[in-house]
Amino acid sequence: MQTTAPMAAVLVMAIASGSLAADWPQFLGPARNSTSPETGLLRSWPDDGPAVLWTVKVGKGFGGPVVQDGKVYLLDRDDEVGDNLRCFDLADGKELWSYAYDAPGSVMFPGSRGVPTVDGDRVYTCGHNGDLHCIDVTTHKPIWKANVWTDFGGKPPTSGGGFRRGPTEPGTFPVWAVTQNPLVYGDLLIVASQAPEAGVVAYDKLTGDVKWKTPSLGYVGYVSPSVVKIDGNEHLVMVTPSTNPFRSAPGEHNLGKFVGIEPLTGKILWQYEGWHCHISVSPAIDAGENRVLVVGGYELGATMIEVSRQDDGSYVAKERFTTEEFGDQTKPPILHNGYFYAQYGTNTRRDGLCCMNMDGEIMWKTKRDPSFNKGSMILVDGLIIATDGEKSLYLIEPDPQEYKQLASVELLGEGGGDGGFGGRIGGRSQNWAPLAISDGKLLIRDQAEMKCVQVTK
Repeated sequence: MQTTAPMAAVLVMAIASGSLAADWPQFLGPARNSTSPETGLLRSWPDDGPAVLWTVKVGKGFGGPVVQDGKVYLLDRDDEVGDNLRCFDLADGKELWSYAYDAPGSVMFPGSRGVPTVDGDRVYTCGHNGDLHCIDVTTHKPIWKANVWTDFGGKPPTSGGGFRRGPTEPGTFPVWAVTQNPLVYGDLLIVASQAPEAGVVAYDKLTGDVKWKTPSLGYVGYVSPSVVKIDGNEHLVMVTPSTNPFRSAPGEHNLGKFVGIEPLTGKILWQYEGWHCHISVSPAIDAGENRVLVVGGYELGATMIEVSRQDDGSYVAKERFTTEEFGDQTKPPILHNGYFYAQYGTNTRRDGLCCMNMDGEIMWKTKRDPSFNKGSMILVDGLIIATDGEKSLYLIEPDPQEYKQLASVELLGEGGGDGGFGGRIGGRSQNWAPLAISDGKLLIRDQAEMKCVQVTK
């Protein structure tokens, strides 16, 4: 397959153009790899941390912001009412406009989920109940809309929501709601439906027409599709979870899989069927040289595969290693100079920030000193900016030899959970939302506020 390279082109343009360099238009940044092309990052902070430029109130949740052309977009949520796309001025935090729609419902760990995607004069969002919208940034109205869940045989959420033990019927609404971060690929908008009648779906980004869809790929998870390069060609990768032991029939035990898909047609190119993680959240990442790394939580670690093309043109995926000593429950790792960095905190495991090499060898772990658990990290100007999942923001120099902390400060508040089981297992400060950076301004949120922090000179 010979294709263009839309994802790589985004980063090339960002580096080449001063205006585009300031954008963070989608989940995990310009190239969807947690990396910013910006420079001039502060190498140290005052005792009270970098300057907070503005603060705005937000609802509960885990959906992060994106930025384009000096505008901040956040899909906010009130579970009793629905989703609300809000647009702010990056300079001062003033709310410029919003678009809300009815989508009531609540699950354990209530609130927002998805991160918007901005493409030209359109913003794409996928909400808690699966509502997919294409919003015009000028009129602030939808151009088209769909539902990635119910349009393909999924059942709508029931009152009460939340976790229930025991087998579930096909199409039962996901335990932790629909969690998708839309991916623009050329003329397509791609999301993972994971409903009974579709695994991954590609829409015409301008009209909302379905251009292709795969069959169901397996159990329902919370992973968004990602793009990797195999022999110079781009493959879409989807990750599906293994059997959930709390929601399965007696004796049911199936492993999850990684699926390689041709982005323009939806053709399935290859599969790896040995993934053991019953709640998958982190998308696959491109590890270079035809290698793909997928991480999980719940003490189940990470798997790297290598995809090779055969003489007949088909592809084969083979496992390079699996380790339970490295993982990340909510985000993909950062890859920097041949080493992976991730936050490995689970319900019972606290390995903290971890560093791993390309062969699966663990270089170091911070454990609980300092503790990192489901926070967010981005790579900017050769340094890692990280939240720890609780209250603190960190500045870290990535080094495979040792953990090098340059600065830290408490900036986030407590809150999160539903006051019940979710609060007990998730902790008092469930600050797990992705970060964003634009024009030297870091956007960071907790369960009540979003802040803009100046992190460049």
